[in-house]
Amino acid sequence: MPENSTLNADGLKKLIREVPDFPLDGILFYDITTLLKDKQGFASLIDQLAEHYAAKHVDVVLGIEARGFIFGPALAYKLGTGFVPVRKPGKLPAETIQYSYDLEYGSNTIEIHKDAVQPGQRVLIVDDLLATGGTAEAAAKLVKQLGGEVAGLAFVVELDFLHGRDKLAEYDVMSLLHYDK
Repeated sequence: MPENSTLNADGLKKLIREVPDFPLDGILFYDITTLLKDKQGFASLIDQLAEHYAAKHVDVVLGIEARGFIFGPALAYKLGTGFVPVRKPGKLPAETIQYSYDLEYGSNTIEIHKDAVQPGQRVLIVDDLLATGGTAEAAAKLVKQLGGEVAGLAFVVELDFLHGRDKLAEYDVMSLLHYDK
């Protein structure tokens, strides 16, 4: 296969290692590190995400800690935009705003610099995985709190059986790879 050809979803899935019983017994973990190290796979992944959002006028790409930091800057480069990190509390040096949200067992908080998104900017939120949707929904709320508009949410993998997309129904949600179990 030529180096510049695009891999379809099945081709990308073949590059993901499945690790049974990680991090707990009964869990099947989809390890994307094997996809990331494949130059054709990584390029295909970024190209397909960029193609979906190329005509949607994105001003800035926002990546959610930590794996959103892998895909976000590459996607921002491809779309010709800047990149904004959303982090766990205490990691950003300037003034921030936070959003706390509930998880199945507990809660979590993420934060963004107060000046990271300007009013009216169209923001593409990127992360590796859409599971229950809580973190992505929190990131979208931060964008809106700063006056930005969510242009979409892009994920590499979506665990369809967890129905995280339901929390994000008002947005353009794009996941390259879907898993039913």
